Amino acid sequence: MSEIKKAEKIAGVKGMNDLLPDDSPLWELFENTVQSVLKSYGFQQVRTPIVEPTNLFARGLGEVTDVVEKEMYSFEDSMNGDKLTLRPEGTAGVVRSAIEHNLIYDGPRRLWYTGPMFRHEKPQRGRYRQFHQVGAEALGFTGPDIDAELIMMCQRFWDDLGLDNVRLELNSIGDAEERNQHKAALIAYFEQHQDILDAEAKRRLLTNPLRILDTKNPAMQEMVNAAPKLLDYLGAESLAHFEGVQKILRHNSIPFTINTRLVRGLDYYNRTVFEWVTDDLGSQGTVCAGGRYDALFGIFGGKPTPACGFAMGIERLLELMKAKGDVHQPAMCDVYLVHQGAEAQMQAMVLSERLRDAGLDVVLHCATANGVGSFKSQMKKADGSGAAYAVIIGEDEANNNTVSVKELRAGDAENNQVNVPFDTAVDYLVDQIAGSADGDCCDDPNHHHVHH
Repeated sequence: MSEIKKAEKIAGVKGMNDLLPDDSPLWELFENTVQSVLKSYGFQQVRTPIVEPTNLFARGLGEVTDVVEKEMYSFEDSMNGDKLTLRPEGTAGVVRSAIEHNLIYDGPRRLWYTGPMFRHEKPQRGRYRQFHQVGAEALGFTGPDIDAELIMMCQRFWDDLGLDNVRLELNSIGDAEERNQHKAALIAYFEQHQDILDAEAKRRLLTNPLRILDTKNPAMQEMVNAAPKLLDYLGAESLAHFEGVQKILRHNSIPFTINTRLVRGLDYYNRTVFEWVTDDLGSQGTVCAGGRYDALFGIFGGKPTPACGFAMGIERLLELMKAKGDVHQPAMCDVYLVHQGAEAQMQAMVLSERLRDAGLDVVLHCATANGVGSFKSQMKKADGSGAAYAVIIGEDEANNNTVSVKELRAGDAENNQVNVPFDTAVDYLVDQIAGSADGDCCDDPNHHHVHH
């Protein structure tokens, strides 16, 4: 008989990572924290598709941006020939949706989204091909107050997540006419310094000269620092708007630095731009970027609508949270049920459902290829689950209609075991867990308190 060939293992796509169970509590902590802050500012969630028409991004992001030129996952739908793209960012889809469903016909909207984005670039720390963002978009507001509110909301995220190593950089890129004047001055200036420009800068000089200001090339730094500043080309309205944002931030004690080299590669941005940056993630220092994009609705065929928003990279922020090292790892469950024998297993199944009805999280020990395992091996699992209590049902307990309740997190764990009648076990455990939750005021935001 010929030997059966072992199937080859299939690995995931490079740069697209699995979220494993050990990391999910940190993701939940992050998501719950951010959602509760967004809710406290009156933002409502919007969920747009992961796949959009390719021309949404080509038109919105501009044909000559790095994202559209080199980073988008685009394909033709083999069923009907539609040109489609996995979304590289969230704003374009939100604006498309707002126009399509006439979301702001009865006034401005505060919207937020979260989910995976896709860019084909070299995977490195904090930068992946499938990455996740949370973004907020305030649509229909004109004043500097909403720009400042978005920034203050970010500050609240960092405070609530315990991140104190993130700082704010701020700039204004004015309006289209002011940018065009600055761009002309910039091109003239860079042309005088052709000998210092590298190949990438020479290419950008013709397509997107503002991006030369982003250069990391040390040989160009001095020349770039002396380039004409956009702030010097701003008119009275743009300056007043920018001053308005700064005034509110100062009044609310939000520290910031003005970074005149902070620009956006995308044409639809105007006036306020901001970034939250850290020195703790190597070269991938930006964890959140935002600004005003009053032109985007018009570009997508909607009526002109002022808008402002930001997006933050979840993976990068989780890296920062991990680096702090004081992230509380929540328990898998409140109660772990240990049992031995057929009758005990039946009773354990009944009790586990009753405990869940009472609002507790319960893990019931189940058989594996090696069987159910000894009491000792089951207790080891109970301890590893992080549960506060193990409930033990053996033959004796099954025959006497009782359960043993062992407290797993007490100092003197050896003597912490009591026998309780089966029918009162639920009330007993609910009271014990509610009491300890009140006592330590449970720090874990993912943990629900028991309600009777």
